[in-house]
Amino acid sequence: MVRQMTLKALAVEAGCSESLLSKVEGGHATPSLATLHRLALALETNVAALVSEPAAPPSPVQRASERPAVRFPAQRAATGKRLRTQHAIVLERLVVPGPGRLLQGDIHVLEPHVRSDEQISHAGEELGYVLEGELELTLGEKTWRLQAGDSFYFPSTEPHSYRNPGDTIARVLWINTPPTF
Repeated sequence: MVRQMTLKALAVEAGCSESLLSKVEGGHATPSLATLHRLALALETNVAALVSEPAAPPSPVQRASERPAVRFPAQRAATGKRLRTQHAIVLERLVVPGPGRLLQGDIHVLEPHVRSDEQISHAGEELGYVLEGELELTLGEKTWRLQAGDSFYFPSTEPHSYRNPGDTIARVLWINTPPTF
């Protein structure tokens, strides 16, 4: 409504169906990270603004027990089919998104053998550290397999995606600037 777009116009610009948008708006469907990213671009905002609760009162401390989490469906790496579980990728918010913040910090928690939907690119920079498990990071045409203790950095304009190739949950500390998700 703020952008004065119809659902149909937004669906065309974001490359998804109007019925999906209607279901998301009504709380009957959860879009993938890639779909949310396209919607955010079409709405000239970021994913965090679309999925986050209003910012809590400012505090320099975020307690682990109070950490908000955003859940996204994912696809099985081998088959490309949606997982039966509703939330295969969880972003634990280290920093509650808010206006004027330059950094975004999350812990990406990936179930075994899941992947992000497709490669995305956007303005900014990304830095990550694999806390536990394994991560396969793809930047453009090149793929790296990372283990716990490995780190990465890349400009967000490089098309990127990731997956958990392992049999255990992967946890990755992921920092973006500017906030994207």
